[in-house]
Amino acid sequence: MSGTEEKLRQYLKKVTADLGQTRRRLREMEERSQEPVAIVSMACRFPGGIASPEDLWELVASRGDAIGEFPTNRGWHPEALYHPDPDHSGTSYVRHGGFLDRADGFDAAFFGISPREALAAEPQQRQLLEVSWELIERAGIDPTSLKGTQTGVYAGAGILGFGTPQIEKSAEGYLLTGNTLSVVSGRVAFTLGLEGPAVTLDTACSSSLVAMHLACQALRQGECTLALAGGVTVMTTPNTFVEFSRQRGLAPDGRCKPFAAAADGTGFSEGVGLLLLERLADAQRNGHQVLAVIRGSAINQDGASNGLTAPNGPSQQRVIRQALINAQLSSAEVDAVEAHGTGTTLGDPIEAEALLATYGRDRPEGRPLWLGSLKSNIGHTQGAAGVAGVIKMVMALRHELLPATLYVDEPTPHADWSGGAVRLLTDPVEWPTNEQPRRAGVSAFGISGTNAHVIVEQAPERGVESASSEVGGVVPWVVSGRSAEALRGQAAALAEWVSGAAELSSVDVGWSLVTTRSVFEHRAVVVGEGCGELVAAVEALAGGVSHPGVVESGAAALAGDVGPVLVFPGQGSQWAGMGAELLVVSPVFAARVGECERALSPYVEWSLVDVLRGVEGAADLGRVDVVQPVLWAVMVSLAAVWAGYGVCPGAVVGHSQGEIAAAVVAGALSLEDGAKVVALRSRALRRLAGGGAMASLGVGEERAG
Repeated sequence: MSGTEEKLRQYLKKVTADLGQTRRRLREMEERSQEPVAIVSMACRFPGGIASPEDLWELVASRGDAIGEFPTNRGWHPEALYHPDPDHSGTSYVRHGGFLDRADGFDAAFFGISPREALAAEPQQRQLLEVSWELIERAGIDPTSLKGTQTGVYAGAGILGFGTPQIEKSAEGYLLTGNTLSVVSGRVAFTLGLEGPAVTLDTACSSSLVAMHLACQALRQGECTLALAGGVTVMTTPNTFVEFSRQRGLAPDGRCKPFAAAADGTGFSEGVGLLLLERLADAQRNGHQVLAVIRGSAINQDGASNGLTAPNGPSQQRVIRQALINAQLSSAEVDAVEAHGTGTTLGDPIEAEALLATYGRDRPEGRPLWLGSLKSNIGHTQGAAGVAGVIKMVMALRHELLPATLYVDEPTPHADWSGGAVRLLTDPVEWPTNEQPRRAGVSAFGISGTNAHVIVEQAPERGVESASSEVGGVVPWVVSGRSAEALRGQAAALAEWVSGAAELSSVDVGWSLVTTRSVFEHRAVVVGEGCGELVAAVEALAGGVSHPGVVESGAAALAGDVGPVLVFPGQGSQWAGMGAELLVVSPVFAARVGECERALSPYVEWSLVDVLRGVEGAADLGRVDVVQPVLWAVMVSLAAVWAGYGVCPGAVVGHSQGEIAAAVVAGALSLEDGAKVVALRSRALRRLAGGGAMASLGVGEERAG
């Protein structure tokens, strides 16, 4: 073979290899663009006192109605605002809607925001910030741990503008950041130290679904590792009701009647909803609970349709089909749709026809598309409407039930329901798990013409988890807050939650309290055996009542970034039987003792386990060459037990059972005079350690080095 031929052969080999690599990269990019995104947490506030996804589910499952009269604490003057004539200037012919409880409330001190700045901050900023914190904690993540991470914030919002000239004058200097749309997401990112994209967008009623779509794209492209996505609407003025009264677009009773013959207009409300999103593979690797999966999504625009604000049926069909393509699904593989369904005589029939043309065709016999709308329960939450629908459908997936839509007397006659297999959810329908994953579409269409459609799928099955085992003896629960009042509130919330949950492990609750929550200045540790005893102590803490199982630390002045410290005792703290019970009830303790025994075996002729268990013929614990390594092994193993709880041991140990629990579990407390380390060996401490070596932390006083 000539030199030229050899060069050609090598060149062709290189080109072939490059083509193979290019194909592989293109395949990886395509797979990444369609990678499912996990919903690992949800948080919300909606009308009717709804403060969580569980509250929302209880409302819809019980056919509840959250619509009420206009608020009296916003300066709206409902009596003067109402007028039955739709043409009467400056008034509303409707006096009902859906309103958030305490939309004007905000815990500014919690976030380190001054009263003047808080006063200037538009309510949507404040509501989104509080719900963002709740969202992250509900995922089992300490919000402070996300500082400096590539976590994104995608928030749909609009209708800005706070209030009265008096408020504006007193808050001068903060009004720009307090009322700028971009700061709705920016304030969340700044306060929590998030360094991924922070985007606020306004596409009107489709805002929160568009935010979700963009967040999914950012996660797939690696622009962020976690993303908060959703929307918020708070109506600080009645202008929405006044404007739509002139257009005669409101239901006189303030209630949406989606796809019903009785539909007579929409009913406006407010709310905030957020999802915490993560690539599915990352969520599974990080051990985050997957509530559901966003399988696919799409957005588009109506373009030049029959009116700026009028919905466009062909565009709705296109966005649905594009979402199905993105999800790699056929329309028959989706069981239900949470519709935009505002209850208008123009929009609902157009949406119904689009659904009949997309999801209603080529469906298996006996499997119609089930159609409903949350707006019949809570009204049209505008910028938060799409995320509200997603939260509802995720809860429906988890409860295996499609709840009924209210106020549907009969299907609207303005749509041809014979054109496809689509049925209204006039009654609840069981939605059991079967061979194929259950899925639902969620639609939102903005008055701007921007349409969005998201397809959510049930969470993949998790491996069978072994039941948690209780560790014998006392278990500590840590509670903290930014103030004494907040501490009581946290205790009350904890007691209510534990009392309402069945088959909880007190150990799991204790572990979660110290690993998935921030630790604040005001702290308390509750100790007891079993949930019943612990709940009684937590209730006493909530009520400010003295209880032997409760110790409060007061406001602790934390000393910089000092890490966890364990204080090991010297000789003289031992006793026969120390650690014996922990060898039986704690696999972590037993495993670490085994490691210590293997480490000691080349140097001693006795068995560590036999000494601890007091086996006949074991080495004498009174011998100095025995007690020193045994004490070392016991303390190393006990440290592993506390680490297994997720505990950060404190540099301080107190005079009593409760104080020791407070110091070891809650972290370093502020002490004067050189941080004395004091521990008393007592029956109570042995009980805290389950009969083990916790009581051997020391006798008398020592100075911390």
